[in-house]
Order: sequence, then C-alpha cells, then structure tokens
Amino acid sequence: MDQTVNAPTKAPLQLLDLRGKKGLIIGIANEQSIAYGIARHCDAYGAELAITYLNEKGEKYVRPLAEGMHAPIVMPCDVRNEGELEAVFDAIKEKWGRLDFVIHSIAFANREDLHGRVVDCSRDGFSLAMDVSCFSFVRCAKLAEPLMTNGGTLMTVSFYGGRKVVEHYNVMGPVKAALESTTKYLAHELGPKGIRVLALSPGPLKTRAASGIDRFDELMEEAASKAPTHQLADINDCGSFAAYLVSDLAKSVTGTTLFIDGGAHIVG
Repeated sequence: MDQTVNAPTKAPLQLLDLRGKKGLIIGIANEQSIAYGIARHCDAYGAELAITYLNEKGEKYVRPLAEGMHAPIVMPCDVRNEGELEAVFDAIKEKWGRLDFVIHSIAFANREDLHGRVVDCSRDGFSLAMDVSCFSFVRCAKLAEPLMTNGGTLMTVSFYGGRKVVEHYNVMGPVKAALESTTKYLAHELGPKGIRVLALSPGPLKTRAASGIDRFDELMEEAASKAPTHQLADINDCGSFAAYLVSDLAKSVTGTTLFIDGGAHIVG
C-alpha cells in the first residue's frame, strides 16, 4: 500500500494587519486603562478608531490620547445616561457606515456594594452593577449587529473572580460570571452572521477601576506569586493579544474567555 504523504504547501506569511478595519473602543479612562492598551495596539496595526470617554471630567484625560491616535470620532458615553450609547453608534453609522470590532471595557458597582458581602448587596446596587458591567455589552451587540455587514468581533473584559471566589471582589464576581455566560450566548446567536464574541480575562492590573477593590495590592502580589510565570500581564500584553483577536488571523476564535494572566488562573 502506498503510504506516501504529500508535503503541505507552504502558506504565505501572514502579518497582523488591521488596515481598513473600523473599531469602537469603550472604556478608556486614562493611559493606564486596559482599553487604552488595546486601542494603542489596534491603532499601531492600522485600525481606525472611535473612542469614548465617560463624562466631561474624563474627557481631559481621554481626548489627548484619542487625538494621538487620530481618532475621527471622540464622544461621551456613560451607558447609564439615556441615548448616549446609541448616539455613538449613530455617529459611526454616519461616518463609516459599518463597523468591524467593538472593545467593551467598562464595569461599575457602588462602593458600598463592592466593599460589602454579596449577601448584603442592595437590589438597586446589584442591578446597577449588572446593567453597567454586563447588560451594556448586550446593548453594544444589538447596536453593532446591523453595522457588521461583513462580520466582526465583539470583545469584553472579564476577570477570573467570575469563575472562582476572590477575596474582596464581592458583587463583581457574580457580575463577571454573567458577562462570560453572555459572551457565549451572543457568540452562538451572532456566529451565523460572521460576528465573533470573546471575553479577555487579564489578571489583576493596576488600573483606575481596580483601585476601588479593597486590598487590591495584596491581590496583585498573590496573583504574581502563584502564576507560573511569576509576573503579571500589563496593558500592552492585553493590547497586543486583543489586536490579534480582532484580526482576520483569529477568524475561528469565538464564544470563549481567553486568559492573559501569566497562568495564574490555573493555580488554585
């Protein structure tokens, strides 16, 4: 029997190239934000970006960063305010007529709910944390769907506290668990249209959002000590990985949470 195996044809070299892609970045607060690390890398690889800031106070930190990336759309977006998210997508439709990717990197909980036990969380506090941190991703998906005429990528940011108990993460644990489940269901529903949905899960990073978590420095030290690499990821690690995930090189990756934490999540 002839068992000759034909050698595979050598594939042409593919380099990461986001030129021609249009992306929306939601969640930059300052130059330490995960969203900024992602935006900066997407910009470096050639994507054109729409960038949002939370409010007038945040604009002074975000607008210079957006202008440095020559973003043609820079707008306020507090998902708690009626119509602001929709206005951003309306501007994208008017400017570009389409959209290739959305980076959703926002989360919020009232301080008293974040610092208290889950069992003591108020109904309103739980609803607010879920609305801002999870349901806003669903809203982004609904608004992006008609603009992703050639497929696209929706990406949110999670944390391993949604999969196992992390001291002091409190109400955000259940919220992130819901966000990761939502990612799977959106991927299932939007997959036939060529829209991929992913969650990126960095380990603990020193960001403005993280500063609200009690004893966060201890959490960072513990994560670094138990991670196989003995070091934490930073916003540049998040940025380079996210740029790959929104590129055509990752066209078969969807419906999953991808960890970028030096392997800390594999250690109990």
